[in-house]
Amino acid sequence: MIGTLYFLALLSSTVAWGSVDLWSERNETGGGGGDRCTCDAFLPSSTFPIADLVAVEQTVVEISHKLEKEMGKLEDYEVKMTEYAEKIVKLTTEIEKMERDPDSYNEDDFQNTKVEIKQVEALITELQLSISGSTTVFESLRLEVTAVVATLNRLEKTHDKNLVLAIRREYIKVQLQLEECERRHQELFKPNIGSCAHTGISKLSQPIVSQLSAHLSSSYKYGGWGKDSKPLPDRESMYWYSGASTAGISSIMFYTNYKNLILRKAFQTTSLKSGWSGTGNNFIIRDNTLYYQINSPFSVAKLNFSTMLYEHRVIPKASSSISYTTSPYQNFDFAADESGLWVTYATVESGGRMVIAKINEASFGLEEEWHTSVYKPGVNNAFMICGVLYATRSIDVHTEEIFYKYDTKTKQETHISIQFERFQEKYSNLDYNPADQKLYMYNDGYYVSYYLWFNHTAASTVQPPYAVT
Repeated sequence: MIGTLYFLALLSSTVAWGSVDLWSERNETGGGGGDRCTCDAFLPSSTFPIADLVAVEQTVVEISHKLEKEMGKLEDYEVKMTEYAEKIVKLTTEIEKMERDPDSYNEDDFQNTKVEIKQVEALITELQLSISGSTTVFESLRLEVTAVVATLNRLEKTHDKNLVLAIRREYIKVQLQLEECERRHQELFKPNIGSCAHTGISKLSQPIVSQLSAHLSSSYKYGGWGKDSKPLPDRESMYWYSGASTAGISSIMFYTNYKNLILRKAFQTTSLKSGWSGTGNNFIIRDNTLYYQINSPFSVAKLNFSTMLYEHRVIPKASSSISYTTSPYQNFDFAADESGLWVTYATVESGGRMVIAKINEASFGLEEEWHTSVYKPGVNNAFMICGVLYATRSIDVHTEEIFYKYDTKTKQETHISIQFERFQEKYSNLDYNPADQKLYMYNDGYYVSYYLWFNHTAASTVQPPYAVT
């Protein structure tokens, strides 16, 4: 490419700026004694600065390599965070055993545990420094890209624009790469909470397994866990959990933060009153209020934990016999996103197809309904993000797929394929939390969560100065 640019530069400098007198006949007397054709070319005082253009090309290549390296680091961060979380869970379990029965351990056991704790602390510190280092790299790369575009603009103003096009194309690719890398870094470590400036989910992280639930039994397959999607002040770090061996819940446990969730140190346990059974597998907490399903009468219900006031509403057409593939009795499925509170269900009139309804949180009534074409018994679970319904199904025993979405703003539905890994084969609860932009899954008795990445292609800020084909 450099050789081609050099040839084009010479040709351009001759034709564009020189004066060429071709086939000018002159009579000259010389050793040959005959006439011959001569060509006079008058070149400008300055030629095309090919060295500058080559330097720009090399800079673009170097920036591209640096970006590829940083993109690889982002993938590595995901894996490391999962590994460190597992190490912390293991250490927590060992420490609890020591606390319950210290006489069964000798001094060497305690010292080994202390060493493991120090190792995990060192790993976390190393990861934090690496993340900070990536931020510094992004800032440096952005300065380099700014310098590249300044050079290109200068060359275009003073020399032949066509010669700069090839480098300009490469520059645009690199700038797009930089934006994508910075966006993914931002979404992973500093998510833009509350923003819907995207076109939907692009991928999910590996499953982050916190630990077995507070009941310490995998037989508690039904239930849920997560955070309040609209937390009260000073309760932003609070987690909740409820589990059962049957498709109903009887109490909710609250934890001040993630550490106490892992240590199973609840600060509050609230029991549901007698008769409030049949909650299915889906329930969420929003604004310190539990939203769930009851069977007598079959309806949606809510319980405010601040006032302990209880309400329920019957949705006449909702079916009490149509549920998800792997979750019996999950007839109503509650969801919360950036725009508020939702509930989905199916009706006999709709042929078992899912209906989306927006809930007015103040009146606890339905504001509007949307009818989809997706058959609820063919769906494993569903959740809402920015007014868009996402439905999942199983690919195999380890793989789940988001295969369908419905946009309530445009009333458009689309078949998609975003696959992600399950920790265990079955799960009973899957909910998105707009407060931290994570997906929470109750997976056969285990706390599992996922980071989300969103597609920002339509919102890219890179605007080429002219058409590049």
